[in-house]
Amino acid sequence: MNFKDNQAIYLQIADRICDEILLGKYPEEERIPSVREYASLVEVNANTVMRSYDHLQSQEIIYNKRGIGYFVSSGATEKIRSVRRSIFLKDELVYFFRQLHTLGISMEEIKEMYRIYNHTDKSK
Repeated sequence: MNFKDNQAIYLQIADRICDEILLGKYPEEERIPSVREYASLVEVNANTVMRSYDHLQSQEIIYNKRGIGYFVSSGATEKIRSVRRSIFLKDELVYFFRQLHTLGISMEEIKEMYRIYNHTDKSK
């Protein structure tokens, strides 16, 4: 995993796990890899992954079944989507619209690119 300098590694790992939940790699009420397994997968110290799991547990995205492992919480997918949607609409979309205006990009150009993206994405 390639980490960015502008965010703590444990938060980047938590975001990756959330991405994997959204993509269906880890379905709700199913087990996720152990701390050691995930640490090996992303090539970091197990303590860093433990911090990620603690963070996700505090957000009620995952939960621990003592002696069995960590599981994706029921409703986690919708919770992740809702939080990310809110952040996107509040923060990122404002920047996006500012860039459209500054660069003189029309909504027609955006619609066409979105149409191409949707067509390409569905053909995978």
